[in-house]
Amino acid sequence: MDSSVSSWHDAGVVDTAKSPYAKLHPVPIRAVRMKDGFWKKRMDANRESGIPELYHLLEEHGVLDNLRRISGKKKVERRGAVWTDSDLAKWMEAVAFVLQSEDDANLKKLLDAAIDELISIQCSDGYINSYFTGELAGQRFRNLSREHELYCAGHIFQASIAHYRATGERKFLDAALRYADYLTKVFGLGKIEQADGHPEIEMALVELYRTTGEKKYLDLAGFFLSIQKYSERKTIEGHAVRACYLASGAADYFAETGDKAIMDALEHVWNDMVSCKMYITGGIGARSAGEAFGAPYELPNEQAYAETCAAIASIYWNWRMLAIKGEARFADVIERTLYNGFLSGVSLDGKHYFYTNPLACYKEYQRVPWFDCTCCPTNVVRMIASLPGYFYSTSEEGVWVHFYDNSVLNWRLENGVKLILEQETNYPWMRDVNIKVTPEMETKFTLFLRIPGWCCLASVSINDEAERGAVPGEYLQIERKWKPGDRIHLKLPTDTALQEADPRARENLGCVAVQRGPIVYCIESVDNPEVPIRDVELIVGEPISVEIEPNMLGGIAVVKARGVYAIPGQERGPLYRAKDSVRLEVKEADLTLIPYYAWANRGPSHMEVWIPVLE
Repeated sequence: MDSSVSSWHDAGVVDTAKSPYAKLHPVPIRAVRMKDGFWKKRMDANRESGIPELYHLLEEHGVLDNLRRISGKKKVERRGAVWTDSDLAKWMEAVAFVLQSEDDANLKKLLDAAIDELISIQCSDGYINSYFTGELAGQRFRNLSREHELYCAGHIFQASIAHYRATGERKFLDAALRYADYLTKVFGLGKIEQADGHPEIEMALVELYRTTGEKKYLDLAGFFLSIQKYSERKTIEGHAVRACYLASGAADYFAETGDKAIMDALEHVWNDMVSCKMYITGGIGARSAGEAFGAPYELPNEQAYAETCAAIASIYWNWRMLAIKGEARFADVIERTLYNGFLSGVSLDGKHYFYTNPLACYKEYQRVPWFDCTCCPTNVVRMIASLPGYFYSTSEEGVWVHFYDNSVLNWRLENGVKLILEQETNYPWMRDVNIKVTPEMETKFTLFLRIPGWCCLASVSINDEAERGAVPGEYLQIERKWKPGDRIHLKLPTDTALQEADPRARENLGCVAVQRGPIVYCIESVDNPEVPIRDVELIVGEPISVEIEPNMLGGIAVVKARGVYAIPGQERGPLYRAKDSVRLEVKEADLTLIPYYAWANRGPSHMEVWIPVLE
């Protein structure tokens, strides 16, 4: 193994530590301890309920038996879709991320057993796939556009890397490398000149290159990108998950090669997404047909697809762009997506999921524990398990703080000086973030604090002395000689703001969304039982208040506002009529709004994010 490659113990979720075209370098999951706060609740539910429950469901639905039938341990019929191996691999990666945070003997036992089951079906040439081994062994790569073989391979590679970084054990990684070596022999110019219809293999191959130093893996990733003509792209189109996975792979490839055409395409595509194809929740993918992006400003609410996997894919892509450029615009999108479009995809108990995430719902719609296409649940558990690895980065200049929650970073600067950062906060509900800085000795370096784009009046003090220069949507660069015990106080006023959409997003004309800090709110019928959600209007100009409810929905801030609604049962006249010819009697009401991510946790309900306004 190349000595220039980071050790397994120090590698981050996406290991750009030696990437020549990445500005930021990762902090490993194990270097960040999450303390009681917003995200630790989700991580605990994920570890204690989500991951174990999914394992039982993978067993119940035959995903592991699909391996056992090939190895000869069981005589059963194959069950599930062609890509079931990927679901198991994502679950395996989730467990490996947990093990990078803490020891868990029970989960490690399950993971070790799953690894043995998967490796047991590996062919002599290195190939691993439970669908195309056995009766269909002679039909490998027969339909790459639809049958997800390389997609499954990519997830196996990523799970093996996460396991190696958790334990230092090579059995799983070595099996993955044998498979990757096989792919380098059968794909490429003059060989199989196709790419998989569902990107994933591209970023997995780059991460294998980072882990081993073997350039053939990077070259194969570049080949797949060239086959898909990524450098020529100007807009983001098609299946939302696939588009963002491919962009993630392209960003990984750029970080290693500096291919300018690739970065030009990434910038074009990213700007297209955030300027006219992303929901206020960070969700992406407007159309159910093809699970796809729509036309510019095509952002329906009730019909929004906004797949949970697509939100995760957007986070992956933006994380890589952040590492390359060190610009807060990417962290802002990650934060918006994490707290809203991603988190809505999993219940508060950590074991029920949405596949799609509409922004309005006027029918029964509940999270469920299982989908026959299990991509979202397994994606959710690995995303949550990896969260500590997203809070901080380092660079030659110093250390970067991307996100805020109670946590302790115990790591080092790139000059080798050990550093501890301790965050104390009730973010996102309250405005204050306190950070204690403890280098092992007085040391000059720059600390980069992200000032969220939503916060217009941020202020920063160091040891009670004001620090100037906090600009929304940028990192505040604080260069000084830091002494053990230095204290930073960051104030991020979380005023409630009414958001309006670009008028070209026609469905939101005359409507507002309520946002407080990074949290997007919705009105849900559970809290407003007398109000017909579809008919309510928000009274603009009336006071809006906030109440902290520690015992409601896991602890939230509730927004209170005034609205009106048409009294039910009135004659509404014909469907089309002269303007203002019908005037309905209305009633005022006190409205309660909750965070969008928390809706549908208390039984069937109606919900709306974009609320018509009464001026």
